Amino acid sequence: MITPRPAATATLLALAALTYSAWTLETFLGTSLPPPHTYVSELAATNQPYSTLFRTADLLAGTLVCAAAAAATATLSARRIPRTARAALLLFGAATAVDSRLPLSCTPTTDPACAARETAAQVPWTHSAHTVSSTLALCGILVAMATLTRTARAGRALLALELAATAWTLAAIAALETGHGGWGVGIAQRLQVGVIAIWLGALAVTLLHTREPAERVPATHEPAAHEPATRGALRRADARP
Repeated sequence: MITPRPAATATLLALAALTYSAWTLETFLGTSLPPPHTYVSELAATNQPYSTLFRTADLLAGTLVCAAAAAATATLSARRIPRTARAALLLFGAATAVDSRLPLSCTPTTDPACAARETAAQVPWTHSAHTVSSTLALCGILVAMATLTRTARAGRALLALELAATAWTLAAIAALETGHGGWGVGIAQRLQVGVIAIWLGALAVTLLHTREPAERVPATHEPAAHEPATRGALRRADARP
Protein backbone atom coordinates (compact mmCIF):
# COMPACT_ATOMS: atom_id res chain seq x y z
CA MET A 1 0.00 0.00 0.00
CA ILE A 2 1.32 3.51 -0.84
CA THR A 3 0.38 7.02 0.23
CA PRO A 4 -0.92 9.75 -2.16
CA ARG A 5 1.56 11.99 -3.89
CA PRO A 6 2.52 15.05 -1.80
CA ALA A 7 1.18 17.42 -4.44
CA ALA A 8 0.57 20.32 -2.04
CA THR A 9 4.17 20.48 -0.84
CA ALA A 10 5.53 20.09 -4.38
CA THR A 11 3.27 22.81 -5.77
CA LEU A 12 4.24 25.27 -3.04
CA LEU A 13 7.93 24.59 -3.62
CA ALA A 14 7.57 25.02 -7.38
CA LEU A 15 5.81 28.36 -6.92
CA ALA A 16 8.49 29.42 -4.45
CA ALA A 17 11.20 28.56 -6.99
CA LEU A 18 9.42 30.68 -9.58
CA THR A 19 8.95 33.75 -7.38
CA TYR A 20 12.47 33.45 -5.98
CA SER A 21 13.70 33.83 -9.57
CA ALA A 22 12.00 37.20 -10.03
CA TRP A 23 15.42 38.91 -10.08
CA THR A 24 15.85 37.63 -13.65
CA LEU A 25 13.31 40.28 -14.70
CA GLU A 26 16.14 42.83 -14.43
CA THR A 27 17.06 41.78 -17.97
CA PHE A 28 13.80 43.20 -19.32
CA LEU A 29 13.09 46.05 -16.90
CA GLY A 30 16.22 48.12 -17.47
CA THR A 31 17.17 48.72 -13.86
CA SER A 32 20.44 50.58 -14.69
CA LEU A 33 22.28 48.31 -12.23
CA PRO A 34 25.03 46.30 -14.00
CA PRO A 35 24.40 42.64 -13.06
CA PRO A 36 28.08 41.54 -12.98
CA HIS A 37 28.98 44.14 -10.35
CA THR A 38 25.91 44.64 -8.14
CA TYR A 39 24.16 42.68 -5.41
CA VAL A 40 20.83 41.04 -6.22
CA SER A 41 19.37 42.70 -3.12
CA GLU A 42 20.16 46.13 -4.59
CA LEU A 43 17.33 45.60 -7.06
CA ALA A 44 14.98 45.96 -4.07
CA ALA A 45 16.72 48.98 -2.53
CA THR A 46 14.23 51.66 -1.55
CA ASN A 47 15.71 54.16 -4.00
CA GLN A 48 15.26 51.83 -6.99
CA PRO A 49 12.30 52.09 -9.38
CA TYR A 50 11.22 48.43 -9.11
CA SER A 51 11.80 48.03 -5.39
CA THR A 52 8.18 47.11 -4.64
CA LEU A 53 8.13 44.40 -7.32
CA PHE A 54 11.28 42.64 -6.13
CA ARG A 55 10.42 42.99 -2.45
CA THR A 56 6.96 41.54 -3.05
CA ALA A 57 8.44 38.62 -4.96
CA ASP A 58 10.80 37.83 -2.06
CA LEU A 59 7.94 38.09 0.41
CA LEU A 60 5.87 35.64 -1.64
CA ALA A 61 8.80 33.26 -2.08
CA GLY A 62 9.51 33.18 1.65
CA THR A 63 5.85 32.70 2.53
CA LEU A 64 5.50 29.87 0.02
CA VAL A 65 8.54 28.06 1.43
CA CYS A 66 7.13 28.39 4.96
CA ALA A 67 3.83 26.96 3.72
CA ALA A 68 5.68 24.10 2.01
CA ALA A 69 7.50 23.27 5.25
CA ALA A 70 4.17 23.23 7.08
CA ALA A 71 2.58 21.05 4.40
CA ALA A 72 5.52 18.63 4.57
CA THR A 73 5.06 18.35 8.32
CA ALA A 74 1.39 17.53 7.85
CA THR A 75 1.64 15.09 4.94
CA LEU A 76 5.14 13.60 4.69
CA SER A 77 6.98 11.22 6.98
CA ALA A 78 10.21 12.07 8.77
CA ARG A 79 11.95 9.55 6.52
CA ARG A 80 10.98 11.58 3.46
CA ILE A 81 11.57 15.09 4.83
CA PRO A 82 13.53 14.93 8.10
CA ARG A 83 12.61 17.33 10.88
CA THR A 84 15.95 19.09 10.49
CA ALA A 85 15.19 19.80 6.84
CA ARG A 86 11.71 21.08 7.65
CA ALA A 87 13.10 23.43 10.30
CA ALA A 88 15.81 24.61 7.90
CA LEU A 89 13.27 25.29 5.14
CA LEU A 90 11.12 27.16 7.63
CA LEU A 91 14.11 29.29 8.66
CA PHE A 92 14.97 30.01 5.04
CA GLY A 93 11.40 30.95 4.20
CA ALA A 94 10.87 33.13 7.28
CA ALA A 95 14.22 34.89 6.89
CA THR A 96 13.56 35.53 3.19
CA ALA A 97 10.16 37.03 4.00
CA VAL A 98 11.68 39.21 6.73
CA ASP A 99 14.51 40.13 4.36
CA SER A 100 11.97 41.64 1.99
CA ARG A 101 10.80 43.94 4.78
CA LEU A 102 14.37 45.05 5.54
CA PRO A 103 15.52 46.49 2.20
CA LEU A 104 18.73 48.31 1.48
CA SER A 105 18.31 52.07 1.49
CA CYS A 106 20.70 52.61 -1.42
CA THR A 107 23.08 50.77 -3.75
CA PRO A 108 26.61 50.64 -2.26
CA THR A 109 28.22 48.95 -5.28
CA THR A 110 27.28 51.78 -7.67
CA ASP A 111 26.91 54.75 -5.31
CA PRO A 112 30.14 55.81 -3.52
CA ALA A 113 28.16 58.06 -1.17
CA CYS A 114 26.01 55.11 -0.16
CA ALA A 115 29.09 52.97 0.41
CA ALA A 116 30.61 55.71 2.59
CA ARG A 117 27.44 55.99 4.69
CA GLU A 118 27.35 52.23 5.03
CA THR A 119 30.97 52.14 6.24
CA ALA A 120 30.28 54.96 8.71
CA ALA A 121 27.13 53.20 9.99
CA GLN A 122 24.98 56.12 8.89
CA VAL A 123 22.39 54.05 7.04
CA PRO A 124 18.93 53.15 8.42
CA TRP A 125 18.76 50.19 10.80
CA THR A 126 16.81 48.24 8.20
CA HIS A 127 19.77 48.55 5.83
CA SER A 128 22.11 47.01 8.40
CA ALA A 129 19.59 44.38 9.52
CA HIS A 130 19.28 43.21 5.93
CA THR A 131 22.67 41.50 6.25
CA VAL A 132 21.48 39.55 9.30
CA SER A 133 18.27 38.29 7.67
CA SER A 134 20.13 37.39 4.47
CA THR A 135 22.70 35.41 6.44
CA LEU A 136 19.99 33.50 8.31
CA ALA A 137 18.25 32.67 5.03
CA LEU A 138 21.51 31.38 3.55
CA CYS A 139 22.25 29.23 6.61
CA GLY A 140 18.74 27.76 6.46
CA ILE A 141 18.89 26.78 2.80
CA LEU A 142 22.39 25.30 3.10
CA VAL A 143 21.26 23.06 5.97
CA ALA A 144 18.17 22.04 4.00
CA MET A 145 20.21 21.23 0.90
CA ALA A 146 22.76 19.25 2.92
CA THR A 147 20.03 17.28 4.71
CA LEU A 148 18.10 16.48 1.53
CA THR A 149 20.96 15.61 -0.83
CA ARG A 150 19.46 12.15 -1.39
CA THR A 151 15.92 13.45 -1.77
CA ALA A 152 16.21 16.27 -4.30
CA ARG A 153 17.25 15.30 -7.81
CA ALA A 154 20.92 16.16 -8.44
CA GLY A 155 21.04 17.15 -4.78
CA ARG A 156 24.77 16.56 -4.29
CA ALA A 157 25.74 18.43 -7.45
CA LEU A 158 23.52 21.40 -6.59
CA LEU A 159 24.85 21.51 -3.03
CA ALA A 160 28.44 21.52 -4.30
CA LEU A 161 27.62 24.29 -6.77
CA GLU A 162 25.85 26.31 -4.07
CA LEU A 163 28.83 26.01 -1.71
CA ALA A 164 31.18 27.10 -4.48
CA ALA A 165 28.95 30.07 -5.35
CA THR A 166 28.72 31.03 -1.69
CA ALA A 167 32.49 30.90 -1.26
CA TRP A 168 32.92 33.02 -4.39
CA THR A 169 30.32 35.52 -3.15
CA LEU A 170 31.97 35.89 0.26
CA ALA A 171 35.41 36.31 -1.29
CA ALA A 172 34.08 38.89 -3.74
CA ILE A 173 32.38 40.87 -0.97
CA ALA A 174 35.59 40.85 1.06
CA ALA A 175 37.57 42.04 -1.97
CA LEU A 176 35.02 44.77 -2.68
CA GLU A 177 35.07 46.05 0.90
CA THR A 178 38.87 46.17 0.97
CA GLY A 179 39.14 48.06 -2.30
CA HIS A 180 40.40 45.18 -4.45
CA GLY A 181 37.56 45.17 -6.96
CA GLY A 182 34.35 43.19 -6.89
CA TRP A 183 35.66 39.91 -8.35
CA GLY A 184 32.37 39.53 -10.22
CA VAL A 185 30.30 39.76 -7.05
CA GLY A 186 27.10 40.16 -9.07
CA ILE A 187 27.72 37.01 -11.08
CA ALA A 188 28.63 35.05 -7.96
CA GLN A 189 25.52 36.11 -6.08
CA ARG A 190 23.21 35.55 -9.01
CA LEU A 191 24.64 32.07 -9.38
CA GLN A 192 24.06 31.57 -5.65
CA VAL A 193 20.37 32.53 -5.68
CA GLY A 194 19.84 30.84 -9.04
CA VAL A 195 21.03 27.50 -7.71
CA ILE A 196 18.69 27.85 -4.73
CA ALA A 197 15.73 28.35 -7.06
CA ILE A 198 16.76 25.36 -9.18
CA TRP A 199 17.10 23.22 -6.04
CA LEU A 200 13.63 24.19 -4.83
CA GLY A 201 12.25 23.22 -8.23
CA ALA A 202 14.20 19.95 -8.25
CA LEU A 203 12.86 19.07 -4.80
CA ALA A 204 9.33 19.79 -5.99
CA VAL A 205 9.72 17.53 -9.02
CA THR A 206 11.18 14.74 -6.90
CA LEU A 207 8.36 14.86 -4.39
CA LEU A 208 5.76 14.94 -7.14
CA HIS A 209 7.08 11.89 -8.98
CA THR A 210 7.96 9.58 -6.14
CA ARG A 211 5.90 7.82 -3.53
CA GLU A 212 6.79 6.52 -0.13
CA PRO A 213 5.69 3.23 1.47
CA ALA A 214 2.93 3.51 4.01
CA GLU A 215 3.81 2.48 7.52
CA ARG A 216 2.92 -1.16 8.12
CA VAL A 217 0.71 -2.06 11.06
CA PRO A 218 2.15 -5.03 13.01
CA ALA A 219 -0.01 -8.09 12.54
CA THR A 220 -1.44 -9.71 15.70
CA HIS A 221 -1.17 -13.46 16.12
CA GLU A 222 -4.48 -15.21 15.63
CA PRO A 223 -5.27 -18.92 15.52
CA ALA A 224 -5.12 -20.36 12.03
CA ALA A 225 -8.48 -20.20 10.34
CA HIS A 226 -8.33 -23.86 9.35
CA GLU A 227 -7.78 -25.03 12.94
CA PRO A 228 -11.09 -25.49 14.74
CA ALA A 229 -11.31 -24.18 18.28
CA THR A 230 -12.32 -27.61 19.57
CA ARG A 231 -9.17 -29.24 18.18
CA GLY A 232 -7.06 -26.61 19.96
CA ALA A 233 -8.95 -27.32 23.18
CA LEU A 234 -8.35 -31.10 22.86
CA ARG A 235 -4.64 -30.53 22.37
CA ARG A 236 -4.47 -28.45 25.53
CA ALA A 237 -6.40 -31.15 27.42
CA ASP A 238 -3.98 -33.86 26.26
CA ALA A 239 -1.06 -31.81 27.51
CA ARG A 240 -2.35 -31.80 31.10
CA PRO A 241 -0.98 -34.44 33.59
